[in-house]
Amino acid sequence: MNKKKKIIRVEDVMKRDVDIMDGMLTVREAIKNMKFPDTRTIIVDKRHEDDEYGAVMFRDMARRVLAKNLSPDRVNIYEIMSKPVISVDCKMDIRFCTRLFHRFGLSRAPVVENGKIIGLVSYTDIVLKGLVSESGDVFEH
Repeated sequence: MNKKKKIIRVEDVMKRDVDIMDGMLTVREAIKNMKFPDTRTIIVDKRHEDDEYGAVMFRDMARRVLAKNLSPDRVNIYEIMSKPVISVDCKMDIRFCTRLFHRFGLSRAPVVENGKIIGLVSYTDIVLKGLVSESGDVFEH
């Protein structure tokens, strides 16, 4: 008998806690204000309705500030952000999310619902929370 596999969606595995900050903050201020450093990502908020979100990852800070010997007090996060970010819908099947990550060389992406960021998903989240055991149960993390 063919048993239909349960679709695991991005919203089932994503981190719901994400730092969203103003792009005018300096790198030092942004790091100090992070409530969720385990995401290793800061989402740069839209300046207005027609703007797009940006993202700064720890690796951006390392490459664009530390490696260039720049002061974290003199560099604003908008100067080192990636914008626009590729986001994924919260209802997306994690298999398609993984393909999207692979195609565009992503390691993580903001999760959106109705145009608003509601979380962050990464390969780590997909692997640790989304892999299905042989019995069909989702691994708990």
